[in-house]
Amino acid sequence: MKQEQQLLADLKKVILEYAEDRAEKITQKIIEAKIDPLQVMNQTIAEAARELGDKFESGEIFLPHLVMAGDVMARVSELLESTLEEGAIEQMGVKTIVIGTVQSDVHSIGKDIVAMLLKANSFKTVDLGVDVPCEEFVRQAKARSADVIALSSLLTTTMPFQREVIQILEAMEERGNYKVLVGGGPVTGGWAEEIRADGYGKDAVEAVVTAKRLTGLPPTEPEAMEGVSG
Repeated sequence: MKQEQQLLADLKKVILEYAEDRAEKITQKIIEAKIDPLQVMNQTIAEAARELGDKFESGEIFLPHLVMAGDVMARVSELLESTLEEGAIEQMGVKTIVIGTVQSDVHSIGKDIVAMLLKANSFKTVDLGVDVPCEEFVRQAKARSADVIALSSLLTTTMPFQREVIQILEAMEERGNYKVLVGGGPVTGGWAEEIRADGYGKDAVEAVVTAKRLTGLPPTEPEAMEGVSG
């Protein structure tokens, strides 16, 4: 047990240091020690994501650091998932989310934090980036068999594109196949209701909580999410 705790502590430390090479080596040791890979993804990686969010909010680190940490966490998750039996992830109910910043909006910080936290909470997260055309959200959601389409808007002038994605889904008679989650600085719960979105996240924490609720996944322990926002 002591060795297990030390390995998990070491992994969290190197994630916070953006050290991908060392993270790979420690992950291999975790695999050799036969530590539950889902425990590592759902607890250790989530804890690291929480601390990164705290540091970002306090101005101690910046977006490039989040991106580097996200790359490390993605690599660790990839190694851990490779040890699971084929189809195990799907059988355990892992959900797929397509996320991006809507058309004509190039703001990425809030969206990046949400995407990182979704990954840390074991969602299969497809980040489409920024300035994503409405039709591309729908196309990617269909291609990836997504459960949720998450639409970020940081400008009041681009909020209508969130509505347009929903309207496209309705016109294609595909609306019932996806949950639509909206968020971003100017976005409110009232706006989400007005455009008939399924959920709204005022920050990254609420976005993950809402995504879990929409997909029927068990809620995250509050202490694993406290302090992270977007």
